[in-house]
This record gives sequence, C-alpha cells and structure tokens, in this order.
Amino acid sequence: METGSRLKYIAERFCLDGKPSEVRPLGDGFINDTYVVELENSALRYILQRKNTGIFQNIPEMMDNIQAVTTHLKRKITEAGGDPLKETLTLIPACDGKPYYEENGEFWCVTVFIEDALTYQSADTPELAYQGGCGIGRFQAMLADFQGDLVDTLPGFHNIKYRFSQWDRTLAEDSTGRAKDVRGLIAEIESRRPDMLGFYEFIESGRIPLRVTHNDTKIANMLFDRDGKVLCMLDLDTVLRAPCIYDFGDSIRSYANTGLEDDPVPDNVSMSRLMYDSFLKGYLSEAGDFLTEDERMALPFSAVYITFEQVLRFLMDYIDGDRYYRIKYPDHNLVRTVAQLRLLRSIETQLLPHNRYYVK
Repeated sequence: METGSRLKYIAERFCLDGKPSEVRPLGDGFINDTYVVELENSALRYILQRKNTGIFQNIPEMMDNIQAVTTHLKRKITEAGGDPLKETLTLIPACDGKPYYEENGEFWCVTVFIEDALTYQSADTPELAYQGGCGIGRFQAMLADFQGDLVDTLPGFHNIKYRFSQWDRTLAEDSTGRAKDVRGLIAEIESRRPDMLGFYEFIESGRIPLRVTHNDTKIANMLFDRDGKVLCMLDLDTVLRAPCIYDFGDSIRSYANTGLEDDPVPDNVSMSRLMYDSFLKGYLSEAGDFLTEDERMALPFSAVYITFEQVLRFLMDYIDGDRYYRIKYPDHNLVRTVAQLRLLRSIETQLLPHNRYYVK
C-alpha cells in the first residue's frame, strides 16, 4: 500500500493545475491501482493510476495508443458539437511531456476526473442496457475512420487458439494440484473446444474485419450522465484493432447477466433476453451503418464465444494458483468460473437455437 506522501509525490510529477492536497484510493479494479487526486484551493480533481506491469508488457506503447485514440475522439466530439472534456478521457502529460511517468519500473498516468457522472456494476433496466448499447456502438462508429497505427499491446487477446495453448500448458503443469478437484468444469471446457476454435477460424478467414475496439466493455467501464446516457468509455488500456463483435459479446456478458460476475449463488445467474434485445437495439442504432452482414450475423455467437473465454480464463487462473486476477478469498476464481458457466449455458440455450453456429 502506497503512503499518502508517496502518492502526492507521484501526482506532482504531472502537469496538474494546482498542488495535490489528498490522494485516496478509488474503486476495486482487478488490474490497476486507481486513486483520486484532490487539489489545494480547487474543485478540479484527477484520476491517478498505476498500471499493472505484470499484465501490460509495453506500457509506453499502450499509453501512445490511448493518446492517439482519445485525440481522434476529441476531434470527432468537437465536430459534433459535444463536450470533449466529458465525452472521452483527457490525458494529463507528465512534466517531461510523456503521457505517463515511470520510476523504478512503475508506470503511472493521470486523467481528468469527470464530475457529475455515474458508473454501474450491472444493468438493471432495459433502458440502461439500450443506452449502453448506444454508447459502445457510438464509440466504435467514431473510430471507424481512425487511420493511425495502434500497437497490439496484448498479443493473443480474445484469441481462443492462444487461450487454449495456455490452458493446455496449465493443465499439464497443474502447479497447485487443483485440477483433480474441478474435473467436471474441465470437461465443460473441453466439450466446447471444437466450436470455439471453429468460430475463431471464421474470424481468421478475414470475413470479419478488424476495427478499433475497446475490448473490455463491461458496464463498469462506461461513464453515464445523470439522465442515464453514456458519456464516455473508461479504461482504454485494451484499445486495439480487433473484430468489433468482441465488444458486443463482452457487453452482453455484463449487461444481460441477471446476477454478478462472481455471484456466489449460481441460480441468480442467467441471460435476460429482454436486456439482450435492448442492448442489441441500442448498439445497432449507432453501429448499424458500418457493420457488414457477416458482422451482424456473428453477433449472437460472439456472446457465447466471449463468455466461454472468460469461463476458461477464470478456471485456468484458479488451477494456476490465482496469478492473474485479484481475488478476495481463496476460491474466488472458482466462484467466478461457476457463475460465468451458468451464464454461458443460459446464452447458449436462448441464442443458439436461432443461430446455431455462425455465418457459413
């Protein structure tokens, strides 16, 4: 745990509009450490974040990606008559002009705190799901004409072939000896391997184009205004070129889940068809103009694919000794696995009879 004086020292390495008076923790994220910075004699606040170097191997290039994307978004928002300080993140440069500060192998960044806004951990109304779909679709639509280069800072992200190679290695090593206790869950993973690899081959064929995407579109990564409309996307660490259907599938995992991602009561978890349809309607209202027919047809299975990937990753991390995701108690990753598997089964039951696989 960083001390207050240490955090103030880090904050002062950035071009803030005043002297930090207090730096305190914010949120409970899995990956990065996040803090609110308050200033002396000013209502302006900032977000200070320490990036996770264990997960992100090239943080300077990741920050360059974020800067390029937010610069493009600010231009589009301004052209549309919007507020670029509220409708996308604003990076504050370090005193040396870089979009990050590095010291002793740690990387920090600062953004402007967007006031009078809300975040949600889950969507509890169809209208909220609809607005979330609009927000994701608008984010992708505004970046549809982005021409810059983006570095792939997370090679293999959402690549199920890569995930299965990790999975096979984890099972072979079984470093914690836990595999024997989760054989039924392992069998569930293996029973779906052919369909998941087949879907990824369909993507690899090029029929689904690469676009600028967020790649972590859970509702907690969206900022809403007081009227329930999306202001902007948060946590742009994973922004890169990828199939936009990944964003859609990941959104359904969040918006249409009747329970929690780590719900300790599996019976709470299912896919709400009403919430799915609401999100889909909102998404297509903004993204419909640029989506191809193949992309449209692949949307239902993308929800299956992304949810399956999360089941695999949670169980893999449990077997590997909880090295990736932060846990609050010893079986946390196992609870996450069971909850996400229940969601996966519900999505399959409701969507696959009408879209058994994918576009052929």
